[in-house]
Amino acid sequence: VQLQASGGGLVQAGGSLRLSCAASGRTFATYGMGWFRQAPGKEREFVAAASWSGGNTYYGDSVKGRFTISRDNADHAEFLQMNSLKPEDTAVYYCTVKVYSGSYYNPRLYGYWGQGTLVTVSS
Repeated sequence: VQLQASGGGLVQAGGSLRLSCAASGRTFATYGMGWFRQAPGKEREFVAAASWSGGNTYYGDSVKGRFTISRDNADHAEFLQMNSLKPEDTAVYYCTVKVYSGSYYNPRLYGYWGQGTLVTVSS
């Protein structure tokens, strides 16, 4: 599975960005897709995930109510709409594919990772 993330950039606090991730390859053998982020000097953090059908979604506590994940199964793509951005949302955002059953919050259950897209939120 190959993943290509895009949509990052520089935005002021309170603004919005929409990240996109296109998947190609053997995408049928997955449990869903998700987003993680990593800020400099910090561990990778769960942001959001959606089951393969898109019927179930999961969010990290720090982004609940501000971020929305969505899927387009026809195009094997996922999106992350980020609203009310804060400086602490600054990080490299990675899209990923969940390949093992279990908690959607566990990064070890994801088997493929995109190259990441940088989101910078200025205060």
